[in-house]
Amino acid sequence: MRDLVVAGGGPVGMAVALHAHRLGLDVVVREPRTGPIDKACGEGLMPGAVAELADLGVDPPGRVLSGIRYLDATTSRRASARFSAAPGRGVRRTVLHDALAGRLATAGVPVEPRAVEDVRQTPDHVLVDGEPARHLVAADGLHSPVRRAVGLDAPGPGPARFGLRCHVAQAPWSSFVEVHWTPRAEVYVTPVAEDLVGVAALVGRGLRFEDVLDEVPALRDRLTGDRTRVMGAGPLRQVARSRVAGRVLLAGDAGGYVDALTGEGIALGLAQARAAATCIAQGRSADYDRVAQRLARRHELLTRALLRSTAHAPVRRMLVPAASRAPWLFSAAVNQLARPIEVPS
Repeated sequence: MRDLVVAGGGPVGMAVALHAHRLGLDVVVREPRTGPIDKACGEGLMPGAVAELADLGVDPPGRVLSGIRYLDATTSRRASARFSAAPGRGVRRTVLHDALAGRLATAGVPVEPRAVEDVRQTPDHVLVDGEPARHLVAADGLHSPVRRAVGLDAPGPGPARFGLRCHVAQAPWSSFVEVHWTPRAEVYVTPVAEDLVGVAALVGRGLRFEDVLDEVPALRDRLTGDRTRVMGAGPLRQVARSRVAGRVLLAGDAGGYVDALTGEGIALGLAQARAAATCIAQGRSADYDRVAQRLARRHELLTRALLRSTAHAPVRRMLVPAASRAPWLFSAAVNQLARPIEVPS
């Protein structure tokens, strides 16, 4: 009987498997999609995420990120904050996937090209499509089939938000992640290669990518290179009743998601991957929900506060001007998010 099956071969699922293998567990990853898996995301790794990857022996190529810059699309106001302890990195999602997959292959962790379709539990093991394993970790994304299968899905409150992303073939003009605030959306520009920038937008239902760019004419006019097709993801808000059901644990987006507003998703998912593998290896998988809640607390509190406040037009208009008038406060907030997420014991 295997110790662990991981449902999902994205960055968080592969990180769970690498941590589990390091801890001596017999682990397999189930992922039906082949090749590097792409996804509509901002592609900026916060310094904490870069540190988590380095600990796993993973060093994906990309562009150094010096910090975060907020820009008001309707005025010339801006606010910049540099990462004080270590840089971040802009990395294409496919490049990140290849780096983790290569490390998984080097470690000898098997990846089976099939999905998890049926989950049944007994007191001492879980049957995954009829095959016994001691535990199952679901890292199968926002719309996790495993989360639904074990009864942990819950309705997400509030208006739906979606992520859109394309790449533009041109040299980056900044080492900062630029966040352009418009009346209806946020647009993220991330350098990911010497000749490529990623452009991602967080939008409400029904808003098209071109609609968003029209609200940022200075950025629209600056994007002169060829564009890839626009990918989408969402609704972003997902709720799980718990991150543990018996011998099934949820990690990353499968365990619930608030919004991509703060750009901390990969760092949080990698910390949860470490925590899930550690709890299983130490025979205390029931503790994982408590540990995961503590890991997510800072991220979720700040993201919810930003979402609530910027939903009001007067507050939204004042955000960038306020950050530019109090650069020390903006820098403190950015570097709080940038620091590594400590996994509690």
